Amino acid sequence: MLNPHPLTPCRTGLLTLSPPVRPQVLPALREKHGEHMLRELVKRWENHKIMVRWLSRFFNYLDRYYITRHSLAELKDVGMLCFRDLVFAELKGAVKDGVLALVGRERGGEQIDRPLVKNVLGLFVEMGLGSMEAYEKDFEAHALLDCAHFYAQQSGAWIAANSCPEYMLKAEECLKAEKERVDAYLHATSEPKLLREVEREVLSQHQQQLLEKEHSGCAALLRDDKQEDLARMFRLFSRVQGGLAPVALLFKKHIEKEGVALVKAVEEALAAKKGRGEEGASPEQHFMRAVIQLHDKYMDLVASCFQNNSLFHKALKEAFEVFCNKSVGAAGTTFAEMLSTFCDNLLKKGSSEKLSDEAVEATLDKVVRLLAYVSDKDLFAEFYRKKLAKRLLQERSASDDAERSLLTKLKQQCGAQFTSKMEGMVTDLALAKDTQSTFATWLASNPAAEGAVGKLDLAVTVLTTGFWPTYKFVELSLPQEMVAGVESFKSFYQSRSSYRKLTWIYALGTATLTGNFSARPIELIVSTFQASALLLFNDASGELSFADIKAGLNLPEEDVVRTLHSISCAKYKLLKKSPDSKMVTSTDSFSFNAAFTDKMRRIRVPLPPVDEKKKVTEDVDKDRKYAVDAAVVRVMKSRKIVAHNTLVADVTQQLSSMFKADLKLIKKRIEDLITREYIKRDEDTPNTYRYLA
Repeated sequence: MLNPHPLTPCRTGLLTLSPPVRPQVLPALREKHGEHMLRELVKRWENHKIMVRWLSRFFNYLDRYYITRHSLAELKDVGMLCFRDLVFAELKGAVKDGVLALVGRERGGEQIDRPLVKNVLGLFVEMGLGSMEAYEKDFEAHALLDCAHFYAQQSGAWIAANSCPEYMLKAEECLKAEKERVDAYLHATSEPKLLREVEREVLSQHQQQLLEKEHSGCAALLRDDKQEDLARMFRLFSRVQGGLAPVALLFKKHIEKEGVALVKAVEEALAAKKGRGEEGASPEQHFMRAVIQLHDKYMDLVASCFQNNSLFHKALKEAFEVFCNKSVGAAGTTFAEMLSTFCDNLLKKGSSEKLSDEAVEATLDKVVRLLAYVSDKDLFAEFYRKKLAKRLLQERSASDDAERSLLTKLKQQCGAQFTSKMEGMVTDLALAKDTQSTFATWLASNPAAEGAVGKLDLAVTVLTTGFWPTYKFVELSLPQEMVAGVESFKSFYQSRSSYRKLTWIYALGTATLTGNFSARPIELIVSTFQASALLLFNDASGELSFADIKAGLNLPEEDVVRTLHSISCAKYKLLKKSPDSKMVTSTDSFSFNAAFTDKMRRIRVPLPPVDEKKKVTEDVDKDRKYAVDAAVVRVMKSRKIVAHNTLVADVTQQLSSMFKADLKLIKKRIEDLITREYIKRDEDTPNTYRYLA
């Protein structure tokens, strides 16, 4: 049998590896400094690893059996521990300083031996014997402090000497350099820590000062449309926690400032136009175009520079909400009214907006996006419904497809309830055409009725009351030529729908007359009121007084004045007025103007425009009362007992999609519902309401 004792001296010899390390390795390292010491260290470490590897092979049997049986450290681990305890422990401070000196030189612009640094830092990792403790504690912690100190000094100099774009370029370059440094020789785990130090010293510490630089900060970049610099600003500050919020705030303030400037510009244009007494030019239309362009510009900027970040979308929305809910001019024209007028101008025939179908569709998309920023959407709906009614009834729509397209977009944006009445109006017109066609067939099958109508070409549009705006009803005394036609249609309609009642709204009607003037006949497109007034002169031998015309028409005086003014004092003077003046009074007399002529063979004689703003506002206020009542009852019905503040908050939230509810209005409607016994105050807690079933 083999005697095991001869193996023992080998083990003892391995444990006494220190003698060659102490007298040879340590003195060789101690006598060198800086980069030379690092090179010597790497060389000695590589030699040590080779020696340990060969000893492990020589004593493989010992490693596999004896060491395992006695639970001792493996030979390679003993070799590592020997180098760590005898060499690394003594020199790690100097090694760390040497590496940091090289890194500092590289940051200063010098070329260094990167493979050498990588090998030295590999030694730090290996000295952890499977953990990163040695690397992190003995080198990384000091490296991070060194990095922070370097960039604190650098950034202080940069911020004083450079513009915002120049500073950001330097910041981006140094972040890139530090990342390359990690890739070249630092351990991968150091990357987020190192970049965090750079971001804090270069970006976080100077963010406010950088963004607010007078001639080159964020506001200046937005003003000058420096998209590349803005994109770089977003990339840099997105790396910093909370770094985008100040940028988004400045973005919001800039848009708000530009929007308010547009509002002031349109107010000045309106005042100048009023002062000169101009007509035709429309500052409101230019304003709406400018707002759309502003929105397009900053939507593109959010997409291209700010990567559609939600903070910037929110900032854009809040900025537009500020000036899109301002009243314009002394008359207090709301944005909702101007937006509806812009849509009307876009969709009606003879519009000043000469756009292709594709351009109209794109503009309608933009209009609907702007509507999202308007708090009083119900006001827009009412103004738009009035204008839509005029276009439909007067056949002024340029495109039925465009009308339906906008209604579809509004429905998607604001819900089905928002467009239900408007869609009903469009449907009514389609049904009215079918009714008119059926009426023509009925006339053909009833010779007596057809004979009564005579040569009158009668077209009747039957509307559903609930869909259309409320129109004033007046009992106009129709000319004999029209009476038979109206009676015939009544007979026809009652034969088909005996349970429905027809109410004739003559104010919306139009008529085409032939004016037999001395020079030549001219076709006149006039309202029913104007036609009735003109036809009175067929039976008159000469002049008719204001009182005679009023009695013949059976209209209120204000309607008679408005009608006579349009045909005697305005652009087309179909009647002569005595005495001649620009105003119609109850003492005037009128006669047919046979000498009237015009270069056109067919003219449309408009009525003076009526300012419907007050009526629309009153209708909206009335509808809001009903909406608040309904919201209060809904909340109370679902909860039974509700505190005042909770009720107000819930009602405001429910109504926010249509309008911003006024707190005074909500309180007033609550009091009204208490009076009407829908709800009551709690006896013990007066600030709480109970629902009465």
